[in-house]
Parts: sequence; C-alpha cells; structure tokens
Amino acid sequence: MSVPDYMQSAEDHQTVLVVVQPVGIVPEDQFFKIYKRIATVSQVSIRDSQRLLYIRYRHHYLPENNEWGDFQTHRKVVGLIAITTCGSAKEWSQTAERFHGQKEVYSSTLYDSRLLVFGLQGEIAEQQRTDVAFYPSFEDCSDVEKRVEDFVESIFIVLESKRLDRATDKSGDKIPLLCVPFEKKDFVGLDTDSRHYKKRCQGRMRKHVGDLCLQAGMLQDALVHYHMSVELLRGVNDFLWLGAALEGLCSASVIFHYPGGTAGKAPGRKLSMSQAADAGKRHRPGAQEVLIDPGALTANGISADTSTEIGRAKNCLSPEDIIEKYKEAISYYGKYKNAGVIELEACVKAVRVLAIQKRAREASDFLQNAVYINLGQLSEEEKIQRYSILSELYELIGFHRKSAFFKRVAAMQCVAPTIPEPGWRACYKLLLETLPGYSLSLDPKDFSKGTHRGWAAVQMRLLHELVYASRRMGNPGLSVRHLSFLLQTMLDFLSDQEKKEVTQSLENYTSKCPGGMEVITLPDGLKLPPVPFTKLPIPQWPICLCSGLVSRYYNTRSGGCDFILYFQWVQGDVCEVQLMVYNPMPYELRVENMGLLTSGVEFESLPAALSLPAESGLYPVTLVGAPRTAGNITVNGYHTSVFGVTSDCLLEGLPAVKTTGCLVEVIPSLPRLQLSTSLPRSVHPPQPMSKEELSSTVSVQLFNGETQQLTITLENIGSEDIETLELTSKIVTSKQSVSLLLHKVQNFYVRLKKEFASIYSFIQFLPNGISVTGLPISSPLRQVLKPRPENKPVSSEPGKAEYSHIKTLEAVLNFKYSGGAGKVEGYYRELSLGVHVDVEPSVFFTRVSTLPATSTRQCYLLLDIFNPTEHELTVCAKNNQDLVLHASECQR
Repeated sequence: MSVPDYMQSAEDHQTVLVVVQPVGIVPEDQFFKIYKRIATVSQVSIRDSQRLLYIRYRHHYLPENNEWGDFQTHRKVVGLIAITTCGSAKEWSQTAERFHGQKEVYSSTLYDSRLLVFGLQGEIAEQQRTDVAFYPSFEDCSDVEKRVEDFVESIFIVLESKRLDRATDKSGDKIPLLCVPFEKKDFVGLDTDSRHYKKRCQGRMRKHVGDLCLQAGMLQDALVHYHMSVELLRGVNDFLWLGAALEGLCSASVIFHYPGGTAGKAPGRKLSMSQAADAGKRHRPGAQEVLIDPGALTANGISADTSTEIGRAKNCLSPEDIIEKYKEAISYYGKYKNAGVIELEACVKAVRVLAIQKRAREASDFLQNAVYINLGQLSEEEKIQRYSILSELYELIGFHRKSAFFKRVAAMQCVAPTIPEPGWRACYKLLLETLPGYSLSLDPKDFSKGTHRGWAAVQMRLLHELVYASRRMGNPGLSVRHLSFLLQTMLDFLSDQEKKEVTQSLENYTSKCPGGMEVITLPDGLKLPPVPFTKLPIPQWPICLCSGLVSRYYNTRSGGCDFILYFQWVQGDVCEVQLMVYNPMPYELRVENMGLLTSGVEFESLPAALSLPAESGLYPVTLVGAPRTAGNITVNGYHTSVFGVTSDCLLEGLPAVKTTGCLVEVIPSLPRLQLSTSLPRSVHPPQPMSKEELSSTVSVQLFNGETQQLTITLENIGSEDIETLELTSKIVTSKQSVSLLLHKVQNFYVRLKKEFASIYSFIQFLPNGISVTGLPISSPLRQVLKPRPENKPVSSEPGKAEYSHIKTLEAVLNFKYSGGAGKVEGYYRELSLGVHVDVEPSVFFTRVSTLPATSTRQCYLLLDIFNPTEHELTVCAKNNQDLVLHASECQR
C-alpha cells in the first residue's frame, strides 16, 4: 500500500467500504450528482436490531490497498455500486460485461454489488433483478436512496455471517494465518505446528474478529477481542499485528468517548456501550461465545462463557491511555518500512483525537513524526496532498504558523521544476490560504490599527511570491495590487535599496496595467480591496481650509477622533485645502493628479502635481477646487497617482489626521472684488491689536504736514453683480501724537456689472506737536535746557540719522459689499485694506540759546533749525520774516 488516505479517522474503523464507480461513458456531472445522493446513506439502522451499520464511500480506490483488508477490515472493499448509461437493448450485453469486469477487480473481498442503469427502457428494464436497478433518466430516479439502503442491509447480512463464522470457528488448531501482502514470502517453510505459530494465528484472528465486531456495531465485543489479541500477539512479538490490535483498541475507545466523531464528518452513534451489548445479547445467537475472558481460553482461543465481561468499563481505554496506546502502535509500525502508510494514517488519527482533547503540543509531536515517515518515491501530486493535509492538521490543533509553512511548501511543490506544466493557479490559491497563518491580511485597513503583527521579513517574502505567481498566471493587475500592498504596509521594514527595487518593479507593471481603486474579485469569490497609498506621501494634521485669499485654521475639540470640521465656501469661488505632507522615500517622489475627494454638492476639483525631495520633512500642499452649487459638501480626502497607481486617500483612514471629514457649507454665489492701490504693498506685519484679516496692506512714508493721494481700484472679478457697497475706516494706532485725517471720498462710483470701481481718497498728515532731539517738550517755558557745547562749530551740519524720530500709525479701510443670490440669503463679503504710515518731523531744533536781556519785558531766544528733508523748506515767523532752508541745511 503506497497511497495513504489522509482523511482517515478513528471512527472509520467501524465503517464498511463501498466503492461507487462509473461503467462506460457517464457524464461527470451526472455521475457525481448520483454519487452525492448515494453518499447521504452514511448509516443504516438494521431491521429487527438496534445496531447501526456505518458506510464509507469512495469513487476511486486502488486495488493494492484492498489487499490490506485482512490486516484492517475497514480497508476492504465489501460493496460495489456501478453507475452506467444504456440507450438500447443492443448495448445491454456489453454493459453487463463491463459490470462483471468491474466486479472482478474487487472479487476477493466483495460482499455484494449493484448496477444502476440510466436511460434503458423496454422489456429488459421491466425485469425484476436484485442486483440491477433501471431508471429512465438521471432526473427520474426517486428511489435511489431506498435501493442503497437495501444494498447496505445485504452487506450487513454477509458481514454478520462472516463474524459469526470466524468467532465460532471449531476447526481445532487449524486457524488460518492472516498476512499482509509483504509477509507472505516470509512465512514460507515455517513450522505450523509450533506453539509460537499457533499463538500468532490465534492473536491475528482475534484481532480480525474484533474488526468485524466493530463494523457490525458490537463495540463491547470488539473491545474484548482487541484486548485478547494484544495479550496473544505481545507474547509472540508479532509487532506489526500487535500495533494493529492496539490501534483497533484505540479506535473502539475513541468511538465510545467521542460519539460525535473526531474528523467532524462522522455521525454520532445512537447507542451507548451497554445498550449495544444488550442488543447483541438479545438479537444474535451465540453472543456469549463471542465475548472473551482472558482466563477462559480453550485450545483454539475461543471462550466457552464470557458473559461476565459484558458492559465492563475496564475494557475501554481512558482518554489518556488512548494516546499512550497510539504511541505504542506507531512505534511498532515504525519497525516495518513497508508499513509507512499505516504508520502515517495512525499518526493522523491520533492527531485528530488529541485535537478534541485540546492537547496541541502532544499532537504536534505526532505530526512531526509523520513528516519524517518515508513513503518512497511520491509523485508531485502526492507530495502536494501530503503537505496540504499536514497544514490542515496543524491548523486543527491551533499551530497556525506551522500550518501556513506546510501550505506554502505545498504551493511551491505545485510549480516544482520537475513538473512539465507548473500549476501557477494552484500555487497562487495555496499561497493565499497561508496568509492568516502569518498574521497577514490583504486589507490595508488591518495594518493601520496599532502595532505590526507577525514577522515582517516572512510576510514580505510571501507577498513577493504572490506577485511572482500572479505574473506567471498572466494577471498583471493582481501583481500591481500585491506589490502596492507590499509597498504600503511594509514600507517601514524596507531598506532604502529594497524601496528602490519595489518601486521600479511597480512602475514596470503599471506601465502595462495601471493600478486603480477597483475591488478585484478572484475566480473563487475572494475579493481584494483597493490599496490607497496613504504613506506616499504621508499627510500630517492639521488641515487648513481656505476660501479665496483668506485662510482660517479650525481647531477641533479634544476627547475623540470622530468629529467634523466646519467651514464656509462660496459657490463658484476657487477654494483651497492645505495639507502638510512629507516624503519617506530615499529619493524624489513625484505625485501626480492630486486633488480633493468630496461628497455632497457638485464640486470641480482642480488636480495638482508636485515633486517632493528625498526625505523632505513637512511640505505644504494646496489642493484647490470650486463648488458649483450651494448646499453642504464634505471633504473626505484626496486622490493621487504615484508610480502609476491611482489612490483615493480618505481622511478616516489616515492615522496622523484626527478627523473623519471636513463639513463645508457652500453659500450662494456672491460678487468678488479685487483690490489694487497706487501705493506699494507694505512689508510691515500688522500690529497685534489689529483684529481684521487684511486683504492687503500698503505703506507710505510722509513728513508732518505732507499730503499724499492714495488711489484704490476695485474690480469685480466674480460672476455676480455688486448691489451694495459700504466703506468704513478707523485708526488703529490711536495713542500716537499724530492724527490721520481721511478726507471725504471723492469721485466714488461702482459699476454694477463685471467691470471695476475706483475710489480716490486723499490722506493728509498734519503735525500735532514738535520734536526736539533728545528733548521731548512738555512745556517750552519751563524746560531746563542743556546748552550745546560752544566748541562745536555752528556751521557744522549734523547727520540726518542723528535726529531721526519716526512715528508709526496704522489705519484700516473696510469695504462691505454684496449682491446676487448671496445677498438674498443675507450674506456679504468684507474687503479690508491696511494703511501703514511712517511719519517723520519736517524740522528739527537742534540748539536753543538766549541773549542777555535789554529790557525787562522781552528777551531774545536763538534757535538752530535743521531741515532733514531733501526739499527746500520755508519757515514762517509772526513778524513775516520767512526763513528758507535748503535740503539738509541748518540755520540760526
């Protein structure tokens, strides 16, 4: 026996084997349709008895395995059901011959057989035969199950007769020696009259009768026979059959302890052990002759009276003893190289029992032993089957990673170099089944929850194998999806060189088949979710929402991540969302087609492209678009195209972004003004006390008393007409000693269409006091003055910077306007212009002195006046004496 049955379990020892095979040409789908109906008859309650007969069906069974039927009777084919099609009476004789030839294959062990003929009608079909059933078609065969039950009852009759015949054998010392195929040549020339030989024959026959009792539903009888067989065979060191007797004892005990079965497929027994024993006494003659007492043996090993053994629990092994006996049996099988299949199957049965007992470590020892059992030269298909079953058994005992290891070995075996046509599809399917064992999921969302699970190096190796297998299958889309998953989820574990290699491979694949966000459905129904590149680049919090030229940062409340940002946009306006991103790659990262993902009202996204330097650090990105209708819109995320893969990155899936979305109210369209001035923009930041968000700021530098004209141009660049416009102004720096006089607005007009408006405003700055270098004047008559040193020449011109005393003031012009549908809803816009003015004194009094008085009513005060400007300046006195000062000139 060279091909093991990896699906064997301990309860299979109580079943009888029936082979169901087609004869002639039978459509495969119709054959398996009938086969499944036949297989539903898995147990039959015997008439006039409380016993059950369990049946195991196979549609393919090697005749060489049938030769081991004496060693373990559940391996013996005792029933044959043939399925055939016959269209006419002429074909019937040929069909009958084929059926007869099929029976000859298993003739040495066959108890009974049946032939199911489909399609034949007429005189032949009307004949009543027990071994043949005629049906007009595969659809018109309602009593198939009933005929199978009758067939099984006929098998039971033969089984029961053989059991009674062997159990009540009165042939004296002439008990035949049962052999396995490879033993026959070893027993040629043996002394058949020796006591050793007789005990060997008795022990083997006792074990054989135990098998028949177990199949016949007599569990207690089987236990007694197995115990007696063990004692006899142990005495003659017949290790192979001793192992079989021990395994039979284990199987019977397992059936008693675990009536639900150990393979998850066997139906539970309906009778307890005592009920089975009682049923046996009531319904079978000679029951007392079958139950064996160890101390009441006759010369031929048959007991005269063993009624005291009925129902004894000591005949059944405890759950712990079952495993010990399995170990012993397997050790005996291991002594025979030709019993490798028997040893392997015993290991599998023991593992299934241990799985129910939840003794995983001991089960793993049995499986480890099974791995090293040499079965000779196995075909590639047999190797794949062996590794797959080992994987399933490791999964059964909870060794998930070991299970994944053997399944991966089976996958690699599917594409071994020795196979002429490698099975890449089978390899890919098996590789997918290994993923759970390596804590690997094909859903990228599972990798954004906490720390990484599993061995990253093994996971990356497995993903690379999936990429290669899918490419060899001729499915580049699958290769792109798996490679994208590898890059997204394993980025932190890739070296710089591996990152380059993976991205180069990805670009090669996407040049033929671009990656997208669609769900890929495999032929077996498995769905591969999309893999958005949320790490290429990596976004960071916070998010900045912008409307027009004014930005507003909205901070959310703490205490959770399920919140919504609130903001307002205007219909038709170009609006912005700003993100901070960084490039984790060791080389420049090109991001194309980057735009906003929104839901709600219609939104036109304007994609952008950017290039991020290697390991760039935080980098600002502005994404723009325009809402086309009023209502509510939610900014859900952004989309990108990186390495040929299109990604939809949702905010709720970004670990570094603490929001699920940004809710934006889109108000009806409003006009929009663009402001320009005749003065240069200011380089001075606004003062902290200025709360207005200025659209623009201009600056001007003036002398006290100088007048400067400021021209403001307003252009309506929106799609709506301006219907109302208000202008207000205020001084921000009110504490300064310089007053700002805003003259009345002149020539003010606004065209309501999409054109422009101009406002002319005259700003005049008048001195409100004087400034003396180093001497702020509080009261000129009482100020104690420090004279200028006499040794300094009067004609020397002091430097301009020495007398610099610049004062600064700020003012804000605010334009409030509205129009269109927005005005109807009560919305308006504000446009603010900041004015920054630096005021310098027109003259400096650099020196003050007096002359001796000539009268008690007056004195002479001498002043040195300096002109710091670049223009000619005239100083007027009360006596109409004008003093003309040239640029940078000082006079007394």
